[in-house]
Amino acid sequence: MSLAALGFFRAPVAAITDLTPSFRRFTFRDACLADYGDPGFDQRVKVIFPTATASLDDMPTGPDWYEQWRALPEAARPVMRTYTTRAVRASAHEVDIDMVAHDVIGPASAFIADAQVGDEVLILAPTTAHTGVSYGIDFVPPAETDAILLAGDETAAPAIAVILEQLPPEARGTVVLEVPTEADLAYLPRHPGFDLVLAARDGEAQRHAHLVTAVEAVAESLAPAGIGAEVEEVDVDTDILWEVPRTAKGGAALKRAPLYAWLAGEASAIKTLRRHLVGTVGVDRRAVAFMGYWRVGRSET
Repeated sequence: MSLAALGFFRAPVAAITDLTPSFRRFTFRDACLADYGDPGFDQRVKVIFPTATASLDDMPTGPDWYEQWRALPEAARPVMRTYTTRAVRASAHEVDIDMVAHDVIGPASAFIADAQVGDEVLILAPTTAHTGVSYGIDFVPPAETDAILLAGDETAAPAIAVILEQLPPEARGTVVLEVPTEADLAYLPRHPGFDLVLAARDGEAQRHAHLVTAVEAVAESLAPAGIGAEVEEVDVDTDILWEVPRTAKGGAALKRAPLYAWLAGEASAIKTLRRHLVGTVGVDRRAVAFMGYWRVGRSET
């Protein structure tokens, strides 16, 4: 998507809502948000946070903004993180973005923990002038599919929530989600055609245990018998784990598939799930979208 289809929106926090212990909703309100686009589903946006040494005014916003941002000394570089647009209310000039609240380990988590009404961020998002394919949307299922598998950890939950709300009632599938606490299980909306296989972690030592074992079990019932394919391994410590099957024009890679899987969350877990679905179960890799949103011990942009 070109910068002409994107815009930097500087907006203050209008409300902060604690939805569950781990999910905090930030509502931004400003007249400029009337032009904030809403292509739908799991639309990725960038949120730029100020730091003690870099203000929002230091953020380049021109056509070469990314190269200019990368060229800044680290201390002079505003922090940028990726989130999902949760809701847009254009007539009210409001946008909701749900963020995961956890221990403060950097500028983004510090903002999530300490932000107050009136604090400002920059959001890089589609504008209302955008038309055509949005490459910030990674949920690109075939036109016909018997079942959809949505799986991830808490960082994927906002995207899964939007997908569930926007899918038609006749859609069928399963959601596998792992969250930090029992109280976080209430975060997801319900869809009449989807089974929810949700669980809370029992401490960090159990991270990914539910996610991996539940997807493996669900895949047996959702996926047709197939022949496993050799999977190109990705070193998640050095490379980005991200593949969204598309046609050359940006549409779904297949017209029809018995199962479409959308996997997102911590990269090592997503790598394991992708290997199982494609390599063991034999799901067509053109029907599996996988996104390593983050990596343990490493900040992501």
